Amino acid sequence: MTTFVYDAVRTPFGRAGGALSGIRPDDLAAVVMKATVERAGLDPARIDDVILGDANQAGEDNRNVARMAALLAGFPTSVTGVTVNRLCASGVEAVIQGSRAIEAGDADIVLAGGVESMSRAPFVMEKSPRSWPSVGNQTLWNTSIGWRMTNRALPPGWTISNGESAEKVAREGGISREEQDAFAVRSHRRAAQAWADGVYDAEIVQVPGAELARDEGIRDDTSPEKLAALTALFAPRGDGTVTAGNSSPINDGASAVLLGREGVLEREPLARITGRAAHGVDPDVFPLAPIEAANKALARAGRTWADVDLVELNEAFASQALACLAGWPDLDPERLNVHGGALAIGHPLGASGGRIIGHAAHELARRGGGVALAAICIGVGQGVAIVLER
Repeated sequence: MTTFVYDAVRTPFGRAGGALSGIRPDDLAAVVMKATVERAGLDPARIDDVILGDANQAGEDNRNVARMAALLAGFPTSVTGVTVNRLCASGVEAVIQGSRAIEAGDADIVLAGGVESMSRAPFVMEKSPRSWPSVGNQTLWNTSIGWRMTNRALPPGWTISNGESAEKVAREGGISREEQDAFAVRSHRRAAQAWADGVYDAEIVQVPGAELARDEGIRDDTSPEKLAALTALFAPRGDGTVTAGNSSPINDGASAVLLGREGVLEREPLARITGRAAHGVDPDVFPLAPIEAANKALARAGRTWADVDLVELNEAFASQALACLAGWPDLDPERLNVHGGALAIGHPLGASGGRIIGHAAHELARRGGGVALAAICIGVGQGVAIVLER
């Protein structure tokens, strides 16, 4: 049995502290979930399961945000929900798990996707026998992004920050600051043009009370000269190349992907899922993991890079995207992120997987067919990829 993508929606992505920061993550998820069933004319009681990705789950997204959002969306209490966490690929993982359930015959319709409010991610404090009751000062951890409460048994070289990993990949791959800045400018310009051309209209749903004209992080006026003036953030020796300008920002947003078996809805699907794969690497070079994940997914789909018409690669860092391009020598770079990527659009961790899969599916429908690949890197050394066809 094959899984089909019948629709995909997302909110515009907001910047940290921006237009969506006043909205709880469970409410953000409820918005896209409700919009999806309304657009499809679907009785939500027919949904066999809701699977949402969420990388944090430390604040208002705790206690199974998928179930909470389903209730907030007005779905019947008979509709179940589960939240999954593969960090940055949580949304992709939700789609993969939903597709497996359909192909196994365990479900006919699954609503997958993801959500993240990095603005509202709380500070947390460790509580353990040695620190409770507390004596003296305690460490407060910011849960928006990155390592926290790290197990000291892990090699220190593995637990460097994501930005330091991006620096390492740039240094070892010979990726210059100029190349990274140029790629970032490309992302912003392509995203801005796509919004101006109405390319994203088919997949966007607004958040009531926090409407955005487009993704809040896009900068039309950026340039190599402006990015060159920014300070490198992750190389204390002063020889760094990774800056805020060539890294994805901190964001808020939600996405939903409506999955089903063939013929389950009286509408033409956008695409079908034909391959998927995950791959692991050392945590300190996590940006490289999508390279082999994509190769595996294409092989499982019975495809080669010569068959691929477009790639949606989540741009955590410009160095990461450029390293993946170098690892895919048979891919025409012009087929990568044709309408911009996360450097401009944003990367609300749990929601990004639904965004890249959803946009790939919509773009295949817009083109009338083809083969697309969506891939994403994951902190702690993983990558996931999925192949869509129409």
